[in-house]
Amino acid sequence: MTQRKSSSKNALKGLGECQRIGNKVFINNQYITCTTGFVVTREGVVVIDTPLVPQQARDWRARIAAESKNAKIEFVILTDHHRGHALGCQYFMPAQVIGHERAHKEMQGYTENFRERVRNSYKREPEIQEQLQHIDIILPHITYSKEACFVMGDIRIRCIHVGGHTPATGIVWLEDEGICFVGDTIWTDQHPYMAQANSKEWLNALTLVQELNPKIIVPGHGNLCTIKDIKQLASYISKMREGINRCLDAEMNKAETKKALTLEMVALFDVPPTRKTKIESQINSGINRVYRELQRERHTQAKLAT
Repeated sequence: MTQRKSSSKNALKGLGECQRIGNKVFINNQYITCTTGFVVTREGVVVIDTPLVPQQARDWRARIAAESKNAKIEFVILTDHHRGHALGCQYFMPAQVIGHERAHKEMQGYTENFRERVRNSYKREPEIQEQLQHIDIILPHITYSKEACFVMGDIRIRCIHVGGHTPATGIVWLEDEGICFVGDTIWTDQHPYMAQANSKEWLNALTLVQELNPKIIVPGHGNLCTIKDIKQLASYISKMREGINRCLDAEMNKAETKKALTLEMVALFDVPPTRKTKIESQINSGINRVYRELQRERHTQAKLAT
């Protein structure tokens, strides 16, 4: 489906453009913390994920108003609890926020210390840091465990828990439109963040997205993606699992495993020299997580075998 750029006159310089990707579905993939979308229905608007930066959140709300002719925002659906997707909810009130029950649990721990860490993460961008002086945490008002399905106007919306990237990760499937918002379930042309991952769940989630066979896949960051991107990420996760299993077979500890695998994993995607140290640290976190996961798998298999 061809992307058509919005005719909205509310676009602000440097904030990207509202793109129509379906009959009543719009996205912006230029905001810095996530790709956000919305669906216009006869009964109101449903927003999917929210920009963290206040200027961008307010800009998105203005664009929603322009495209929907000031229809009420009824729901905000979160694909996970991470700050870049969830902290902009305060700018879309009084909508009802929908998230997985684990997202609700995680966000209950967002204390003032957490807010301060968010602000401090923008020390090198003081114009953004200044906007984050007031962070109001909006917990999901409606939670689900496995799946939630509802109809708004003539559009059926399914929220499906998949886990994988985090225990709270879900996807949003607009079956009639053939559009799937996958959040951080899919990363394109870059190393995925795996510090909270379950690699087996993640591979199952990628299989599910393939089985849904969407016409358009909207990832949590970057450009729209395809089945090819799913296969690329599945290959990446599988390679990490295979490498860690080799290390476990050799009775290597976590430190030895990270030393053996980190450079091998780094080489799977191009990494700018300025980001190499950060990406290596990110990969190390992922190896730590998957190492523990595969240890548990082996322990469970050993118990079943006795």
